[in-house]
Amino acid sequence: MNWLDNGEVLGSIGEFLAEDIGRGDITTQATVETEVRGLGRFLAKEYLVICGVEVAEAVFMHLDAEISEIETGYNDGDEVEEGTVFATLKGYADVLLTGERVALNLLQRMSGVATLTRQYVKAVEGTKAQIVDTRKTTPGLRLLEKYAVMIGGGKNHRMGLDDGVLIKDNHISLAGGITEAVVAAKQKVGHLHKIEVEVTNWAQLREAIEAGADIVMLDNQTPEEAAKLVEMSRSMNPHVLIEASGNMDLDKVRLYAEAGVDLISVGRITHSARAVDISFKIQTL
Repeated sequence: MNWLDNGEVLGSIGEFLAEDIGRGDITTQATVETEVRGLGRFLAKEYLVICGVEVAEAVFMHLDAEISEIETGYNDGDEVEEGTVFATLKGYADVLLTGERVALNLLQRMSGVATLTRQYVKAVEGTKAQIVDTRKTTPGLRLLEKYAVMIGGGKNHRMGLDDGVLIKDNHISLAGGITEAVVAAKQKVGHLHKIEVEVTNWAQLREAIEAGADIVMLDNQTPEEAAKLVEMSRSMNPHVLIEASGNMDLDKVRLYAEAGVDLISVGRITHSARAVDISFKIQTL
């Protein structure tokens, strides 16, 4: 995966390990001889969508560049059931023990994001709506979590503040209004950047579209309210993309999709995804 070659990702793995190891894994050093070799098995202890196997591999390789590659018959994005051994790894037992927790933390976190995202994607199947993430990510893990969203079948929203124009309520207040904010953005950002505006009612929707917004975000609307605003938006400019956002519960997300929106942004697929249960069992070779 080319994204894993990103220096930020690889640098972070070193920092994660340093945080956990400190001055050394004294338990392993005291109990396991350095020449002992082991076989580690990654076991899914519940249904999950696999994500992050190569990240886990990178953790162990950071500790020992000569360690064998993880062997697996699965790919990121595959669904596995409880009890599935989905990957194995051979190497010095002390390396496997020292890297175990960091590797599992990342693998469980990424698989958790992918699994929850997959549930949201399945909930809107058959509609034109796409599930997208937000910037509500764990500091330091944004690249990995947004990758996990894609593995789960979702799409990425902005990677960061430098990645697109999203005019929200505070921007509108400080700029003096929606029109003023959109006009100022059009004058100052490059022609390749689309402009999105958060709106909460019909008057704001109309103003945003008339000012030239490319995307409107319907914030914290009921599905019924969203459907009405979608109809109004389409009548004004059928080319404007419509995003719904705010408290997107899994059991209600399809109602927003059926309201006709193009995008549904869901912060909880990253900020509230539960780490799935994966174990790493090691035996001597």
